[in-house]
Amino acid sequence: MSIVWWVVIITALAGICGTGVGGVVGAILKSDSAKIVSLLVAFAGGIMLAVVMFDLIPEAFMPEGAASEMPLLLVVCGVALGYGAIYILNIVIDNHANPEVAHIDADHPLTADDLDELIHADHLKKHADAGEKQDLFIAGIVMACAIGLHNIPEGMVIGASYAGDGGAIVGGAGFIIAIVIGLHNIPEGMSVSVPLIAGGMSKGRAIFVTAMSGATTVIGAVIGLWIGLISPIWLSLSLSFAGGAMLYVVLGELLPEAFLMWKSKAPGAMTLVGILLGLVLIHI
Repeated sequence: MSIVWWVVIITALAGICGTGVGGVVGAILKSDSAKIVSLLVAFAGGIMLAVVMFDLIPEAFMPEGAASEMPLLLVVCGVALGYGAIYILNIVIDNHANPEVAHIDADHPLTADDLDELIHADHLKKHADAGEKQDLFIAGIVMACAIGLHNIPEGMVIGASYAGDGGAIVGGAGFIIAIVIGLHNIPEGMSVSVPLIAGGMSKGRAIFVTAMSGATTVIGAVIGLWIGLISPIWLSLSLSFAGGAMLYVVLGELLPEAFLMWKSKAPGAMTLVGILLGLVLIHI
């Protein structure tokens, strides 16, 4: 089986299973889930930091097939471009898909400081009881589309990483990143399934729609792999872009979410565990 098909299969599992698990968690959400999800997210963030800093970016300086080290400016620009692209994409998604921003009041918190608020579950029931189920359903569909769009550049990260792994299917940076992105997709899946269920969709269908929102990750993976295989320069740019994109995911999403969900030192400790495990996995 060719590397392309392996990347498609692995990315599909990361995208569909990750968001699907999030959909299941959202469907059976319990009040004590916040700490568990916080530690899981912090752990994933730690592994991703290790992969970016100790594998992706160093590989971008000396990609496979390169005769000499790539210019520092190329790598720096690639990282900045990746970070900025995901940052702008998230601003667009938040402005169009966040159902709470437009009506902040006493019942709609300004900040998300626990799991329920993060996935907009703290007062969705109030909206449903008030006869606004159709609005909640629409919000869930919009969120599913937004997550689908968001997953394309994340898939590019997986594809670019596999392009730099020299054909390794399991054990390289691409495989590790696929696993971590799957973990990262769990809270995103929750943010889709909760409003869908509150809007009247059955739990089974909501979980299915949520899982399908992760399928677009495959499209990004194929694009990232194709770009990375063009030439060493494009591989360097692709890897540095992937590193920047993942830095935003970690610093702008995963770690803030982890600490908002559980205000303690535990998420920080779990992040360190993730960094150390990532370092071990990279050098095995």
